[in-house]
Amino acid sequence: MVAGSVTCEIRAAGCHIDDKPGFLRMLKDAGQRFNTHIVCFNADMLAGRRHAEMAMIHAIRSFEAGTAISKTLEMEALLYAAGSRQCSIAASFGLHEGENCLWVCCYPPVDGIWEALTPVLHFQEVCAGDTIDQTKRELLVKIFDITPEECGSFDNEDRIGDLVLERVALLDVLR
Repeated sequence: MVAGSVTCEIRAAGCHIDDKPGFLRMLKDAGQRFNTHIVCFNADMLAGRRHAEMAMIHAIRSFEAGTAISKTLEMEALLYAAGSRQCSIAASFGLHEGENCLWVCCYPPVDGIWEALTPVLHFQEVCAGDTIDQTKRELLVKIFDITPEECGSFDNEDRIGDLVLERVALLDVLR
């Protein structure tokens, strides 16, 4: 993914987490070893890969502009993904204990990081979280407070995704 000066690599992955704090420490350590940031989004809470991309773009730009509201790029990206200024809400858009379907982002992209993460993340060509079925549609409508008037026809998956991305972008305005 390249947008302006923002270059980030995103991959789909799955994993099982028994110890969330320990897993997060491992990701942070790997990021420090490779001089990069690793952000994991809960794909079940996102309106697809574009949602992860837009959250990363906005978070990176806010750090570059000095307007970030969080102390870390990782949390800033989760805040954008959630379309919220509340860290407690944003945290649900990240990892959780148990089985995880993820969008894993690396910024800036670096050689060797994906291989280093392979023992704990199972990278996939396709992410089940990229599809918006009826259950996910209902979840997104609730999370992002999307009205029936905004949606128009619920048969249009792209419309839900576009409305969610609008909420991500609106976080800049709500600061």
